[in-house]
Amino acid sequence: MIRVSNTVALDEREIEEHFIRSSGPGGQNVNKVATAVQLRFAIDASPALDDEVRQRLKALAGRRVSRDGVLVITADRFRTRERNRADALERLLDLIRGALVRPKRRRATRPTRASRERRLEAKARRARTKQTRRLRPED
Repeated sequence: MIRVSNTVALDEREIEEHFIRSSGPGGQNVNKVATAVQLRFAIDASPALDDEVRQRLKALAGRRVSRDGVLVITADRFRTRERNRADALERLLDLIRGALVRPKRRRATRPTRASRERRLEAKARRARTKQTRRLRPED
C-alpha cells in the first residue's frame, strides 16, 4: 500500500509502469537503455478515491488524462530508472494530494463604505492630475 494521506492509500497494483527510451541526459547510453518511465493510473477504477476527488484529479491533471480516465505521467528527468520511477510516483501522489483538498466556496461580500469612499477619492485625485496636464487654449 502506498500512503497518500491519512485517509487515502493506493494499492501498488493500481499503478502500471512501462519503461521507454528517454530523450533526456545520458550520452550514448540514452540510445540503448530504457530509463524513462511512463506511469499509468486508472482514476475511474481506483477504489481509494471517491467521486468528488476523482473529478478534481481529472481537472488538475488536464491533458494527461486519456479518454478512458487513465492518468499518464512520463518521467525522464534523471539518468536512472529508479530515480525516474520515484519522480513519477511522487508527481502522482502530489496530484492526488492536491485533489484531496476541497476548494473553499467563495462568499459574496460587499465593499465597505470607507473603501468605496477611498476609491472615489483616488479617482477624483487622478482626474485632477490629468486635468492639469491638458493643453488649454491661449487666452
